[in-house]
Amino acid sequence: MSTTTRGRPGHDRSTRPLALVTGASSGIGYQLALLFARDGYDLVATGHSDRIHRIAGDFARYGAQVVPVQADLADRDGVRAVWQAVQDTGRQLEAAVLNAGRSLGGAFLDTDLDDELDLIALNATSVVTLAKPVVRHMAEHGTGRILITSSISATTPTPYETVYGPTRAFTYMFAESLRQELKDRAPGVTVTVLLPGATDSDFHARAGMNDTRLGPGARKNSRVQVAAQGFRALMAGKDAVVGGDLATKLTRLVNRILPEPFKAARQARLTRPHDGPATRTGQAEKRPSKASGRL
Repeated sequence: MSTTTRGRPGHDRSTRPLALVTGASSGIGYQLALLFARDGYDLVATGHSDRIHRIAGDFARYGAQVVPVQADLADRDGVRAVWQAVQDTGRQLEAAVLNAGRSLGGAFLDTDLDDELDLIALNATSVVTLAKPVVRHMAEHGTGRILITSSISATTPTPYETVYGPTRAFTYMFAESLRQELKDRAPGVTVTVLLPGATDSDFHARAGMNDTRLGPGARKNSRVQVAAQGFRALMAGKDAVVGGDLATKLTRLVNRILPEPFKAARQARLTRPHDGPATRTGQAEKRPSKASGRL
């Protein structure tokens, strides 16, 4: 597992608050990191590829001192490296965005078990692993803001993303549980959960879902809008926010009352691969490798 960190000088002298953003190299995470930089924060920003080093200058343009960390958060050593980068700044962490994640499209009959276990490690295990030092650090200082990215998929079965949805349901309930605990133990620390709907990033393409109704040409929410909604909710100390338009927000409300089999069938119409030769013959369609879908 390769982990690289490149710091910027002067972190111990900066008067700006410090934020951690995982999955900051693209999509919603990138937009969130930009918002923090514009709002006067310095950053520890993580990504799975070396792109995180190349785009650090986008955040520095707003005066932010940036520590880019290239790390595989599906590996516990990668999570440790991220937290070490925060500690190496010698500063108090004021905000943490636990956003890194990916999906994997295709029928469970066809997908690769190692890819699915890797997805669970990234989407669920890494959130818990990184949240532990973040929460203890913030509780010790008596203040802090945590944003955990889940998904509107947390409110429905997700056939053809069979493992993804349950990982997002886990992070949703984890965030809600942690929020209540901290009200009792560390009331100065808030937890907010972001539930985006389908968003105009490369998320579905990286999941190998271009051959579904969520592929190219699908109507999706703006990642700029979704990030802004999450950022505002975090700063206001809100419990949860649905990222997207009114229709997406209504989906969460409707999903509370619809039966699970109905929601599963509705979701399958969006995520089932188009009926091609591989599908008809029962042969597994080739999906991206486990590294290709990460942010």
